Amino acid sequence: MKDTRTLVGDDVADHVSALVEGVFTGLDPVLSQADALFAGADRSGVRAEQLERLRPEVLRTLGGHDGLVVGAGFIAAPNVLADQEFGFEWWTRTDGGRPTQLFISLDPASDHFLDYTRQSWFTVPRDTGHRHITGPYVDYLCTDEYTMTFTVPVRANGAFAGVVGADVFVREFEHLLQPRLRGLPGRAALVNAQGRVIVSNSARQPTGSLVRALDIPAWWGSGAEPVAEPGTTLRRCGDAPIALLVSGNRS
Repeated sequence: MKDTRTLVGDDVADHVSALVEGVFTGLDPVLSQADALFAGADRSGVRAEQLERLRPEVLRTLGGHDGLVVGAGFIAAPNVLADQEFGFEWWTRTDGGRPTQLFISLDPASDHFLDYTRQSWFTVPRDTGHRHITGPYVDYLCTDEYTMTFTVPVRANGAFAGVVGADVFVREFEHLLQPRLRGLPGRAALVNAQGRVIVSNSARQPTGSLVRALDIPAWWGSGAEPVAEPGTTLRRCGDAPIALLVSGNRS
């Protein structure tokens, strides 16, 4: 990656990168515990009730890294558990700080069944073998809040076994970054690889809106090299799938 330290917003990009890495680092103990669970299973395999062994590390992850993490846990790949097709151990943190376990229907015949295997936070780590950030999106399952979900693949005996993950409210992400964004000249926005705004310093670029002035997906697809043109700066935030776009006037 080219050195981008002379571009506008260096401190913002560095801070975003540090926040992202902090969330992923916070998942390391959960990932290690999940690896150990599958590695230590007997011939019958891991049973759904044994996912409770992940709980202490999951609960320690909640609220971690500047209080950003509001949900965390493990989501199993289909048929990786010995006694049921689907399974998970996921906890959320309420406004009062109390952890609450998430329960959803795991019965495909149920009207309330959620096929999580179709969600990008599950499919991208499964298909690529790499960690991923999904969002911003409105989490209608848990909170009805704009959320980003950080996920890392888990492997057992060389095969995909599921993901460990963490949810972050965009509003908390914004709270930490907004002072820095306001200090930048012009309109500044953090965008994902699809060009969707995560946070910005302008009411004209609300969370979830799509940047159309530039073809952000094409830029990512071509290597995401820094852009520094008169009136426009676009650069990736470290190794995160997040870019900082600074352009024009804020109004």
